[in-house]
Amino acid sequence: MRNGIASNTARKVALNIVTLGAKPGMQEVLPPGIVETTAELLVASGAVGTIGVRWSRSRRIVAVYEAFDWMMPGQFEALGHRKAFCERQVREGIDAGATQVLVLGAGYDTLGWRLSPEFTGVNFFEIDHPATARLKAKGIDKMGQRSNLHLLAEDLEAHALADVLSANSSWDRTAQTVVVAEGLLMYLPQSAPRELFGQCDAVTGSGSRIAFTYIGTGADGRPDAGSWTGLVLWILKVSGEPWLWSIRPEELCGFFEGSGWTDAPELAGTAHKYGVEFLGVATK
Repeated sequence: MRNGIASNTARKVALNIVTLGAKPGMQEVLPPGIVETTAELLVASGAVGTIGVRWSRSRRIVAVYEAFDWMMPGQFEALGHRKAFCERQVREGIDAGATQVLVLGAGYDTLGWRLSPEFTGVNFFEIDHPATARLKAKGIDKMGQRSNLHLLAEDLEAHALADVLSANSSWDRTAQTVVVAEGLLMYLPQSAPRELFGQCDAVTGSGSRIAFTYIGTGADGRPDAGSWTGLVLWILKVSGEPWLWSIRPEELCGFFEGSGWTDAPELAGTAHKYGVEFLGVATK
């Protein structure tokens, strides 16, 4: 992400969710209310105008997305499946006793805003780069604040996660927590994902879980974006938000060793791959 500029990828993902709402069959996949609240947030924040959102909700734009699906087959619908997966993990974690939810690199995600009134005894935290977080906060102000939703504008490349959370009096580092790292890890430098999981271990209590998505590593050692990997990686690089990290699913156990987390492939949904992304959960 370029300094001082809100994430273009976060905006694209949010618009993709809005467009998925117009695709037949996806209403059964997408979490209830996510399309409407995402559209409202984009307009309220000023990230997208009303005309842009209206166009994104049209069947014509669905056809455009489908026409370009050859580049990364299945990736259009994959964003809807990963939203559903992360929300399911949050709900299951809360049912299992979690009293905190932390969304890393939240972008224009509406999970916290939608679920905080339903789970009033749970504190929802979101962290994102200040440029994106400021726009999001502007939108949330217009949509209505939630007393148990905490929006944190911080650059985690410049400040440690533990320091950021410790500065918030509502954060409890001993509490059972659900951490969400959706569409985030692939943008981090090689050593950063391991360090991030270690920091999450330091600020969460026993029984916590992390729901995450990741890109597999291809035979050439690069993130595997399918048949057109070279083109996809080049486009991401020139756009200023390149994919930097990937891992093979069979390497996850070794990756988590000594981090305080354990790969949990037995949890629902973790065996799935949608588009070019894998879904995963780690527990402690």
